[in-house]
Amino acid sequence: MSIWEYANPKKFIATTTPLIPWVFGATAVCLVVGLVWGFFLTPEADRFGSTVKIIYVHVPSAMMAINAWAMMLVASLVWLIRRHHVSALAAKAAAPIGLTMTLIALWTGAVWGQPMWGTWWAWDPRLTAFLILGLFYLGYIALWEAIPDPDQAADLTSVLCLVGSVFAVLSRYAVNFWNQGLHQGATLSMDAEENISDVYWFPLLFCIAGFVLLFLGLVLMRTGTEIRLRRLRALERQAQRITA
Repeated sequence: MSIWEYANPKKFIATTTPLIPWVFGATAVCLVVGLVWGFFLTPEADRFGSTVKIIYVHVPSAMMAINAWAMMLVASLVWLIRRHHVSALAAKAAAPIGLTMTLIALWTGAVWGQPMWGTWWAWDPRLTAFLILGLFYLGYIALWEAIPDPDQAADLTSVLCLVGSVFAVLSRYAVNFWNQGLHQGATLSMDAEENISDVYWFPLLFCIAGFVLLFLGLVLMRTGTEIRLRRLRALERQAQRITA
């Protein structure tokens, strides 16, 4: 069996529709365990107090904001190379979810930054790159809506996705590229001195798993919706030609 079989819209819907409830069920389990464990069963941190618990929303949402764009990049490349419509529609479906994750990350970052840095916003390299990434999400969504021809829209948004990937990389690795800046290093790291304590790390893993599953479930659901909308528009155009 080849993965390209799922580029067939009918097979994609038939395969993913029964999986979606299971994905959302696993999402609920992971998020309930992670958030309850993280917010109510972990101690306050010595340096940061109770504000450290914002990581259970901030870190997963920031990770998914970047990884959503990475998924869109792969799907866009598949569209440009192989012209599979499901890949273009999957990228389109992921964009509003990625934008929402970006906004959540920016908001929770501001909630963290105000008591830690004394300001809601700073033109830190990672924060600035993340803000620009959010603007690329907006531009990507607007470009899809502005172009009536779906294939042309898929072409242009795919090119925009390639350009925006630069800022997805910068928002992930800005702390490594520039030593200056307020933003701390990685919360999850192979470096034992930099990685957070296990008491916070284990519930965070559940939260990250929950956000990943949430993103997966929403993308599958929205992609199926986009496929059905594309079929509906095709039928409408066919009906208009018959009646003309």
